[in-house]
Amino acid sequence: MYLALLLLGVTLWWGAHLLKRWAPAARAGLEVRFGPGARGMIAGLLGLSVLLMIIGYRGSDFVPLYTPPSWGVHINNLAMLVSIFLFGAGSSKGRARTLLRHPMLTGFLIWTAAHLLVNGDLSSVILFGGLGLWSVVQIFAINRATPEWHRPEPGAIGGDAKLVVITLVLFAIITGIHSIFIWPFPG
Repeated sequence: MYLALLLLGVTLWWGAHLLKRWAPAARAGLEVRFGPGARGMIAGLLGLSVLLMIIGYRGSDFVPLYTPPSWGVHINNLAMLVSIFLFGAGSSKGRARTLLRHPMLTGFLIWTAAHLLVNGDLSSVILFGGLGLWSVVQIFAINRATPEWHRPEPGAIGGDAKLVVITLVLFAIITGIHSIFIWPFPG
């Protein structure tokens, strides 16, 4: 049952996020029918998808598929720093926002890959593999819909310094949460 909840959560995540790109008429129909409430409905579906993924992942039996490499823990922690940095880069006021067209999705992809590096069980492959594949599909869908990217103007170096500090603080918070709720903690 838990594996089904996990699969449903990942599927719902895909559907809610890609509705705009793959079914714009359906998305527009929702907005016409429900007005501004349509966005709230989609946000609610995303919240439900996260809840289903958490319940499904935490409750699923451990079914090993592969043995993660011992060195993967160290790469995972470094990749998590990069992931958090990229996730914030798109909203930063520094130069980092000019590096990639899709910093949040790239950071998300790195996050999923880092977790696959240290988790070799079926539930992890479904969760992190499914979400990683979603981020790749989303990048291609955006690039196809709007092929031209207008690189933003670089901001001040102080914006990057602030992003580094925020990244380190968030990494500390995430590792603290991991050490309390998710054990064993990688590292």
